[in-house]
Amino acid sequence: MLHKTLFAAALLVSSAAQAQTVPAPGPTPAPAGQADPQQQGELVVDVVGGVSAPLGIAIPVMPTAEVANTPAGRTDVLGEQLAQIVSTDLRNSGLFKPLEAGLKPVPYPEVTAPTFDYWGPAGASALVQGFIRANNDGTLTVGCYLYDVSSRAELARQGFVVAPGDWRRAGHKCADMIYSKLTGEGPYFDSRVVYVSETGPKGKRIKRLALMDQDGGNHSFLTNGQAIALTPRFSPDQRSIVYMSYLDDRPAIYVYDVASKRQRLLVPNTNLTFAPRVSPDGRWVLFSMAVAGNTDVYRVPLAGGTPQRLTDSPGIDTGGTYSPDGSRIVFESDRSGTQQLYVMNADGSQQQRISFGSGRYATPVWSPRGDLIAFTKLAGSFRIGVMSPSGANEKLLTDGAQDEGPSWSPNGRVLMFFRSTGGGSGRADLWSVDLTGVNVRRIPTLLDGSDPAWGPLRP
Repeated sequence: MLHKTLFAAALLVSSAAQAQTVPAPGPTPAPAGQADPQQQGELVVDVVGGVSAPLGIAIPVMPTAEVANTPAGRTDVLGEQLAQIVSTDLRNSGLFKPLEAGLKPVPYPEVTAPTFDYWGPAGASALVQGFIRANNDGTLTVGCYLYDVSSRAELARQGFVVAPGDWRRAGHKCADMIYSKLTGEGPYFDSRVVYVSETGPKGKRIKRLALMDQDGGNHSFLTNGQAIALTPRFSPDQRSIVYMSYLDDRPAIYVYDVASKRQRLLVPNTNLTFAPRVSPDGRWVLFSMAVAGNTDVYRVPLAGGTPQRLTDSPGIDTGGTYSPDGSRIVFESDRSGTQQLYVMNADGSQQQRISFGSGRYATPVWSPRGDLIAFTKLAGSFRIGVMSPSGANEKLLTDGAQDEGPSWSPNGRVLMFFRSTGGGSGRADLWSVDLTGVNVRRIPTLLDGSDPAWGPLRP
């Protein structure tokens, strides 16, 4: 049902959001003057149709009551950039078509009193208006309002008080509010991705950990490239990243502390350890270890300790990831003669094969919603696919020559993966695809990129 929500402010400058009371920029239209949403019907977006029927939406520049200089820039410039972030996020979802031209300037008092007669003929079914204001304590206030143009009703409003360095997050959170309200899906724009940044010729690639927002913004390097870094994965609280490194010329699993920028060896032994994944409760790290020519799936406390062996079949068992509730694990094994997908309980019991199609299967990862498992399908080419946890309803989403390493968005609707370039150059780029398989797009990165890991929503 369409309804008017309270104007809440989330303080984004700390790990825990704190509510704030934020005044609106001008008078809010009285509820009595709005159309009855129950009579008008709901404005919704078809999440199945993908780009076939995107919703027209207007996102004009967010005005400021008074232009002020801030550490992040002038507030009038930030208003333009915030509108662009919201527009880009929604366009990239494949479900919205932001109006590109002819957007009239919105005066500050008009943010809460839209001129609906203008936006309807302009082609907008939905309208996003907002504002930005510099506060005396050095923070910024960003307001975001969503309207149904046809019913002339306010659908939602939200506000954020942010440190200047977090202004982009306010844009992503505004886009998340709009996306969730109009689709009924969970948010995912205010999230980050850790991946392997690559440069150099094939055979001498420099591979280091890099961190960025899901849209490629706020990019930073975590390791210096002196040792090859592979397969990074977030812990649920995003305070740690587990990964494989060739530090000291010995491949092993390390834990990187995001705040201190320090790393520690997780499993101190002489065996090859790789493919780490953290459990949903943050207690365990799944990983693979090769002992005497046999590779199995193990688990070890994230804090460190003695590894526990979960599989014991001849051959190679690897690539384990947990279900969202932590009760089961999906992994890959060649125990049947070819790489296939298997599931088991978290303690290693009741192992059973779930993939039976032609070709081989690798890099399985459970959806945050628990309803699907994504994988790489190796059958002539490498493609990204999904299936149910039982192995039913297999569907391939991409058709590139070499697409691999899927990772789920926080809401379980989009997958990020990497696509290797043909011709043996060794180069790769990050891409994403939604569950329709229609909206496929390249993710901007500073250098070449591989093996992305999409983190949870930021706190």
